[in-house]
This record gives sequence, C-alpha cells and structure tokens, in this order.
Amino acid sequence: MPVGDGRGSARKVDRGRERPGCPVSRAADGTWQVHDYAVAREVLRGPGTVQAGLGIETVEKLPARIRRPVLYRDGPEHREHRRQTARFFTPRRVDEHYRALMVRIAEEQVARVREAGEAPLSELAFELSIGVVGEVIGLRRGRPGVRRRLERFFPEEFGEPGLTSARGLYWLVRQNANWLRVYLADVRPAVRAHRRHRCDDLISHLLDEGCSDAEILGECLTFAAAGMVTTREFICLAAWHLFTDDALLARYRAADEAERLAVLEELLRLEPVAARLRRRATAGLELRTPRGPVTVRPGEYVELFLDDTNTDPGAVGADPLRVDPDRVLDFGPGRAGLAGRTAAPARTSPSWRPMSSSAV
Repeated sequence: MPVGDGRGSARKVDRGRERPGCPVSRAADGTWQVHDYAVAREVLRGPGTVQAGLGIETVEKLPARIRRPVLYRDGPEHREHRRQTARFFTPRRVDEHYRALMVRIAEEQVARVREAGEAPLSELAFELSIGVVGEVIGLRRGRPGVRRRLERFFPEEFGEPGLTSARGLYWLVRQNANWLRVYLADVRPAVRAHRRHRCDDLISHLLDEGCSDAEILGECLTFAAAGMVTTREFICLAAWHLFTDDALLARYRAADEAERLAVLEELLRLEPVAARLRRRATAGLELRTPRGPVTVRPGEYVELFLDDTNTDPGAVGADPLRVDPDRVLDFGPGRAGLAGRTAAPARTSPSWRPMSSSAV
C-alpha cells in the first residue's frame, strides 16, 4: 500500500523546479537535458559519452603518468577497474566482514544520543559511514579529526579555482590545502602501514597494482565521496521519511531485512542523493523523443536528471512521487532505478535543500 503525505508527493527535498513536460530539452548554454528514464538509460549504456563535471576539468590537468581515479575513467578501463574492486562490496563480504562493524558503530552512536538526549543526525550518520567505508578502503591509522577534514574537502558549495581573481585564488589555495590535510593525516599513514603489511582492502589492492601515493590519494577521496558523503546524506533522508510517516515507520520496524531494503531502495528511487549526471559526447548521439530523434554532436554535453528519470510514469507506473515499496518496476539495475548505478558525490548535486526546516 502506498504511503506518503497525502498531497500527491512524498518528496522531502525541493530541487527548485517542476518536472518539465518535454522528455529531452536544451538549456540556454546548449546542454541537452534528459528527463526520460529510457533515454537516460540508453545514454549511460551507450559508448558515445564520457564523464563530465564532478571536477574532471581539474583531473584532466594532471600529468599523463598519473592514473585517473575510477570515477574519471570510461569504457573498458572503467569497467575493468570496477570488476577488480567489486569483491570489496559484495553482499557476502558485507555480511562476513563489515556487518559486525556496522552494528558496533551504530550502537555507539545510539548510546551517544541516549547519554546526551540529542545529537545532530548528520554527525551520527557520518561517523557510521566513515567507520565502515574507512575499513573497506584501509584508512584505519589516521589522525583524529577525519570527519572535519572530509567536511572541509566536500563543502556545501564549491568555488572555481583560478589565478585571475581573489575568489579564484582563495579556492585554489583551499582546495590544495584540503588535499594536503587528507594526505598527511589519513592517506600517507595508511599507505606506509600497508607497505609493511598488506591487508584485504582497497589500499592494498592499489599498492599491488603499482599505484603511487598520489594515485592512491585520488582513489581514496573518490571512494570517500561515493561511500561516506552520499551514505551520510541518504541516512538522513531515509530517517526524515521514516520519522515523519507513521505508517512507513511501522512497516519498516515490522519488516524483515529484504522488505526493509525494498523500502530504502524506494526512497532512493524517489529522492536520489546524486540527482544529476553530466556526460560529454565523444560521438554523434541520437536521443529519442515523441517528436522524433534529436542529434547530439561530439563535444556537446548531456545532463541526466535522475530525480526526473526515476519518477518517469512510463517506467515506474502510477503515482511516481509516492513511496510505494510494493511498486512493480521494470528496472534492469534494481528497484532504485538509475540512482542505484551512481556513485557521485552528493554535494555536486544542485539545489539540495529541504522543503521545510523541520528535518530530522
């Protein structure tokens, strides 16, 4: 049975716009904007685009000898990298290696709330995600204060580094200082320890691949963004839904693990933390629309609006803005739709703001 706020939409996040009527449109700067699920899936599956945005302009300026992090690699190289590291994230490995850790850290955060009477959920969720993802990566021996260092590295808003203005110089210095803090306090101690003694984690895998310290730093920050920051924000979002919807909360508490996962995937479908993906065309593309195909030329940009694609009635059925864990979907990658295939930093998603100030 669907649950929600009774207003036709259960969304908590205001992204500052209504869903457009056209499945494919073009922005004033020439960027093609995709709101249709089938078209977006075709773009992601096809070979004619590469990553754009997410700071790739800065990464492209790195020396050619430095291997790019997985987020900035495309095609067969990207798929092979994902294949090699997939073993760290399988359900079986989570059960055998990380579940006890998750339970311990979660219980520590609950004890903290009980003792103090209250605590910011974003901090509790970040401690959980840092502890678990840090174990997967191999960041176990850093100095205290990793949460603050990561928060500085992934601020609420990013500025554009440059040498032609005071603001540009500020962001250039800030960006490099944040890289250096994370490297000296977290990554370098971990790399030194792993050189002496390998472990079954990502840093050991990268060392075996012959990666330099700079390359390992890039991978660690990529996984920190994809694993720590987005996890924190999704925990807060899921809690917001559960704490403000008595029927959904009761169902979640009474459910077994499989049904709880269905609830969480439905929330992720409805409100993807990383709501937009940006791609650059490397070959001519044809995007299908009801009025016929439109052609994307090489070099042009395509922006996929996941908050729209995942609520496309043609893909998810009636009442796409309601929370319905029993929804019958035809999604290939999973119940979360295209959001289940993204690992982009949440802070790069524009207009992430609550509809009201009464969050969790």
